[in-house]
Amino acid sequence: MSQSDYRKELENLVLAVVHEGASDLHLIVGRHPTIRVTGELVPLVKMPELTAQDTLGILKELLDEQSHKIFLETKEMDFSFSFGKEARFRGNAFFQKGTVGVALRLIPQKVKTLKELSLPPILETFTKRKQGFFLVVGPVGQGKSTTLASMVDMVNHERAENIITIEDPIEYVFVPDRSIISQREVRFDTADFHVALQACFREDVDIILIGEMRGLDTISTAVTAAETGHLVFSTLHTNNAAQTIDRIIDSFPSDQQDQIRLQLSTSLAGIFSQRLIPKISGGLIPAYELLINNNAVANLIRERRTHEVPMVIETGSEVGMIDMNRSLADLVKRGEITAEHAYMHSFNPNALERLI
Repeated sequence: MSQSDYRKELENLVLAVVHEGASDLHLIVGRHPTIRVTGELVPLVKMPELTAQDTLGILKELLDEQSHKIFLETKEMDFSFSFGKEARFRGNAFFQKGTVGVALRLIPQKVKTLKELSLPPILETFTKRKQGFFLVVGPVGQGKSTTLASMVDMVNHERAENIITIEDPIEYVFVPDRSIISQREVRFDTADFHVALQACFREDVDIILIGEMRGLDTISTAVTAAETGHLVFSTLHTNNAAQTIDRIIDSFPSDQQDQIRLQLSTSLAGIFSQRLIPKISGGLIPAYELLINNNAVANLIRERRTHEVPMVIETGSEVGMIDMNRSLADLVKRGEITAEHAYMHSFNPNALERLI
């Protein structure tokens, strides 16, 4: 096929993703193009199986010349791609068995509100803080970026702040309203997360969104930023609040861990863990856990007792904390999800059994 044919092929694939309500598109040699709908992979059998030439031709439509050259040298590439006004994607290109593979995730054009995302209203309180460190955590594909985008956009519409995002790649494109929003993409606008984060201190920033906490330098600078009058939002690929605290502390050398415990105990605002679960009626709905840092939590962090954090969350509903099992049980009782799916996503299935 000619390159113009691949442009048309890509258009057909994008339209299929949009029309089928898919979240992801996978292009692998020897297989039909495959989409993910409500968590399930569905091959587009009416389209032919992809050849090595096909995936390479489609990738040339997704990347500019410079990025394509970098990809061939490094063998993998994160990127974003906009298809007119119809769709925007976050993508990853890679080699497998000597051929090119591509994974694309659809990013909604409109940043949804917390209510539209079925997220708890208490998250709004974290957008009103002047400083602190707020993390949204969970496995890949559980809506972390979407939640943070909703929170940042809430600030954008409600008050005048200088907001800087550091992303790899840029996902949601914000339309500045009351706030100034500068979105910096790693490799194109800055060398890396840490360099961009250091520069924020010289850019009169109020709120920083770090797309992902990568590396010790980035984590250390982010915690310092939260201590020095900035509101910092970010994500980590961890399962729950207790594991997140341990992951941050364990990323430091042992002789620095007491210091980071002290810093984290004072700078942490909260940790929100979420899972997207198939609804009985179709689509996905979030279940979640929320840790709010208070004196009790700060003491546990300082005293190396993070294993007690789940109990604090379980008994902390009066101060706004949310237990994952209670969130799951509520969804089951409302008829939103099956008990089977609730057990699959519970951190403690035995405790969940007592709630359902």
